[in-house]
Amino acid sequence: MMCNLFCGSRYIATIDGAVNKQHLIAISEETVVDGIRCIPDVVELLPQQPDKSRPRLRIVVHEGRNHKVRELVKSAGLQIYSLIWIRIGAFRHPPDLLFGKHIELKPPQLKALWWDEK
Repeated sequence: MMCNLFCGSRYIATIDGAVNKQHLIAISEETVVDGIRCIPDVVELLPQQPDKSRPRLRIVVHEGRNHKVRELVKSAGLQIYSLIWIRIGAFRHPPDLLFGKHIELKPPQLKALWWDEK
């Protein structure tokens, strides 16, 4: 199987400490991770929520892995408190899927990922 279209991975990064505009610019710039250029498609400071004390960023990377997101944030001088993968392409991570567990994807879910059998 192969992903034949854009498969952006979307993450919510909760940050330890304050986030300013310079941090967002730094995260948005090119960073080399594992010898590969990584430029996020989206870096956005999410609105503060009453029940969340730490700032949260929405970061979208092209065919990314969470260690790439961690390196992008680290290169901007920030520290990640938590990092949650929420979506790849049109496929949303099931909210009840526990850490270390997996599910078998059904054809509609594979279609949401734009995967073709080849």
